[in-house]
Parts: sequence; structure tokens; C-alpha cells
Amino acid sequence: MSGAISPGVVNLCAMRTRGWIIPVAALAAALVAAGSVAQPSSARAVRTAAPPEPVVIELFTAQGCADCPEANARLESVATEPGVIALTYAVDYWDYLGWEDTFARPEFAQRQRAYRKPLRLRDVATPQIVIDGRRQVVGAGIPALQSAIDEEAARRVFPPEIEFRTGGDRVGVGSGRAPSGGAEVLAVTFTPGPQEVLIGRGDNRGRTVRHMNVVRSVRTLGEWTGRPALYALPDAAGSGLAVAILVQAKDDRRILNGAVLPAH
Repeated sequence: MSGAISPGVVNLCAMRTRGWIIPVAALAAALVAAGSVAQPSSARAVRTAAPPEPVVIELFTAQGCADCPEANARLESVATEPGVIALTYAVDYWDYLGWEDTFARPEFAQRQRAYRKPLRLRDVATPQIVIDGRRQVVGAGIPALQSAIDEEAARRVFPPEIEFRTGGDRVGVGSGRAPSGGAEVLAVTFTPGPQEVLIGRGDNRGRTVRHMNVVRSVRTLGEWTGRPALYALPDAAGSGLAVAILVQAKDDRRILNGAVLPAH
């Protein structure tokens, strides 16, 4: 993004992970038409010019996995590109090798396993990159990853719009065609930028492993049925955490749209 930033608009250019807060004129009109409770004027939406919808890249990795540092680097190479929301999930099933991953949570491995059936995989493995919930990239170099990102960027057609309230406590998702089986709105909190960890044991013993945009939690805010709705956001004020909002199909797990609320 470039040019002057109007009063009341968040400047997203300083973000390490590039996401957008989608314009909400259509959403506001739809909320009124749907009979939603009117919001006070102080709860203005944060707005920017309309860009293409971002592509969401999810890396499942582990500090105890010998092949993962290379995949971490591939994710970092595209994380700051326009049109990308890059997220790193640390899984815990490599901890048996003697090193307990400092960022891992069991629910992150569960999220990875939820992709197994829709992606038609026999099992899950690390490292794994999932793009927009639609396809996986395993062991591919940067050119192949970039090609997959470009293909997914061209795939989106009229996704639901997303907007944050200026107070940072709510997010709105606009109207659209809900997928078969419905969709859910997720809040993914993450630490923006790179982090480095010195590994003391296991296959990566003695190596400093670098991670980008490490996910701290994943929370379901509610269902999205195709009608406009507002959702309460988790409180991340003053924590240094950013929040990625993902609208994701329940059955085939494709991500319909995403946006990022920067860290405060």
C-alpha cells in the first residue's frame, strides 16, 4: 500500500505479515438490511482501499524436525509479500526425540490433522505448507511455492468482506455464499516477525532455528452462514500479538478470506 493514510485508518505497511482490512460499505448496508442492532458512531470501522484478497499460507513445523528449518526459511521468504498472510504452527509430535518444542500446542497438530481428509492425505508430516486450505506444498523450493501462491490468488471469487472496529474488540464478516456444510470464523493470534530458538537436544541440537509469525492460539469466534455478522475478538491489547481472522469452510477446509489486525 502506498500514499497518504486518512485519519482513523490503520497503516498496515509496517506489518511484517501482509493482510488487509476489507472495505465495509457493502457490509454496513447488509447489516442494516438484515435488521442488525445499530452500532454507535464511535464504533467506526477501520478501512483501507480495496486490494486483492490475501492468500493464507500455513506452515506446520517443529523444532525437533531436521527438515523443518529449510521450510521455515521458505515461508519467511514470502511472508512479507503483498497479498500474503503467513502463519507458523508448531506441532508437538516431534517432542519424543528429546527436545520439547517451545512454541508447540496439541491443538496445532489437531488443526494439521483436520486437513488430512480434505487434502486426501494418508497421514500428516512435517514440514507441511497448506495454502488457503486447498492444497499442500511439501519439500518444494521457493519458485514452486510462489507459483502456488499466484495460482491461489487468482482463484478467489467474491469472498465475504472482513472489517475490524476501531476499538479492536469486534470484527464483522459480510454476506456471501456459504459453502456446503457451513463455515466458521477463526481468530488466530500470532507474534509478528521472526523469532530464533537455540535447540539443545534432538536432531537439531546446537542449531538456531528461526520461525516467522509464530501462532500462539486459535479460537473459533462463531459460525458464518452467509449473512453478515459481528464477532467479539480475543483481547490481545498490549500483548504484542497480531490477530488473523480466517473465514474457513467446515467440510473441505478451504479458506474463503482472511485479514489481519496488527499488534498494538
